[in-house]
Amino acid sequence: MIKRIGNTDIQPRHRAVCHCGAVVLELELPDGVVDPCRCNCSMCRRRGAIVASVPLAGLRIVSGEETLRRYQFNTMTAQHYFCGNCGIYTHHQRRSNPEQYGYNIACLEGVDPFDLPGPIPVGDGVNHPADR
Repeated sequence: MIKRIGNTDIQPRHRAVCHCGAVVLELELPDGVVDPCRCNCSMCRRRGAIVASVPLAGLRIVSGEETLRRYQFNTMTAQHYFCGNCGIYTHHQRRSNPEQYGYNIACLEGVDPFDLPGPIPVGDGVNHPADR
């Protein structure tokens, strides 16, 4: 559990924004950033984001829903969302737990993901249980 990243306090209700500002999310983070990680699946290793999770009810799209684009692949379970203007990945509905969203920590307002204490664990998305 991380309640402070660098000089930024993680608020219990924290905003996340894409690069151009068209997509704005509100995240319920009462425990701060919980279990930040990377994934080595084909999608995640290309985008390079560090993600953390919230329950589905813990993410609200404040603005830009019409700007979001969805991408699915392989089992078509996970739903990855990107800003249609600037291309920034903001969040995804998880394949490993469809009751959760993974969100891009770098989109949290005021947060520099390079300030996260390391090492950041890497999940084994290449050998995902749903592929067996």
